[in-house]
Amino acid sequence: MHATVSHFFEWLENTPLAISIRQSLWAYPALEIIHIVGIVMLVGAAFLFDLRLLGFSKNLPLPILSRHLLPWSARGLLVIIPSGMLLFLTNATSLAFDPTFWLKLVLLGAAGLNALVFHQIIINRHIKPKIQESPPFGAKICALFSIIVWIAVIACGRLLAY
Repeated sequence: MHATVSHFFEWLENTPLAISIRQSLWAYPALEIIHIVGIVMLVGAAFLFDLRLLGFSKNLPLPILSRHLLPWSARGLLVIIPSGMLLFLTNATSLAFDPTFWLKLVLLGAAGLNALVFHQIIINRHIKPKIQESPPFGAKICALFSIIVWIAVIACGRLLAY
């Protein structure tokens, strides 16, 4: 089984697309820059919203901040996913068996689940109906968890480069 999986990742890494990205003077660095810009969009907007949930900038109404920042997070995700997949292709064999890479994926899943809980439960049940200045305790827990997880995801990403 391990050999089959290993062959699959070797095949990915040796596709014409992966080879051309690796051999290009500009493709890989450009993908990294695009990926980082996507991270800035997603995590930057999420951090600002999370900080508001934690009580900073109370003069900014949550619904307005949400409508402004959260679409930028979504746009960042649309940049991160394809660029991350292309970066993975170039080094699939090594990354597929790297525990740091798998930790990053688990953390990304945790961040996504946290966002789902926040948007489907916390916002709909507590924030939208009341449009309150002080978010409920659950929102603050989600915000703190979000900040911690995104820092860990970024740390894993940087550790993969070394």
